[in-house]
Amino acid sequence: MTARIVRPLVSVAVIACALLAWELAVRLGYLKPYQFPPASRIASGFVELSTTGFPTGVSIWSHTLATVGRVLQGYLAAIALAIPIGLLIGAVPVLDKLTAPVVVFCRSVATLSLLPLVIVWFGAGELTKIVLIGYGCFWTMLSNVIAGVRYVDPVLLRAARSFDVRGVELYRRVVLPAALPRIFAGARMALGVGFMVIVGAEMIGTIEGLGALIMEARTFYRSEITIIGMLIIGLLGFAITAGLAGLERRLLPWAGNLDQVRR
Repeated sequence: MTARIVRPLVSVAVIACALLAWELAVRLGYLKPYQFPPASRIASGFVELSTTGFPTGVSIWSHTLATVGRVLQGYLAAIALAIPIGLLIGAVPVLDKLTAPVVVFCRSVATLSLLPLVIVWFGAGELTKIVLIGYGCFWTMLSNVIAGVRYVDPVLLRAARSFDVRGVELYRRVVLPAALPRIFAGARMALGVGFMVIVGAEMIGTIEGLGALIMEARTFYRSEITIIGMLIIGLLGFAITAGLAGLERRLLPWAGNLDQVRR
């Protein structure tokens, strides 16, 4: 058997053994089920979420769609703003120096600490959640776009100038392609921020969404429901991040080859 087949099998076996040990520890009384719900209880909780719903009438699919919709709205708005602004700031050294303190300060402010203020401005509805997600994603993305433009390899710039490529053409043909790997990395990081923010944002003013599901489960001491919500958030983030990585490999095949050469 090749390593490509053996490694997944080993991973599955390790996870299965861990779940079995967890189940036995609960059944033998070493762990309390309401604190450490076993896999069997988590599975029954998922069935309940898929059929009856929790709170009653709100299925896991409704929670998931609500969360994905909010994250994508805030995330895409942040990307649409951060990329052109970051490209401009990174291309103009004066702007970079003027805005650097603002970028560092705003990026350092915990997004959820703005929740009371954003509620005062926009109320406790959907817009508040989208604004919070957009805020957190924007500064992460902006920082990466600026850095991607600033840290283009000088050798590439000198080589382009030696062929008399300058001005806008230099930016379009050299700077932007060289900055794209860091821009994609920033997009993946911003997505992670969006999923972190949504959990806190959905705990206010709604019963629909994975964050609201986790809050309701905490209120009723349903720790298995909490774990299900956490797992789904993790799986969603993993799936979208994997999609971005696949898009990057398709659009920038030379970036992967460059990494292999550097290693």
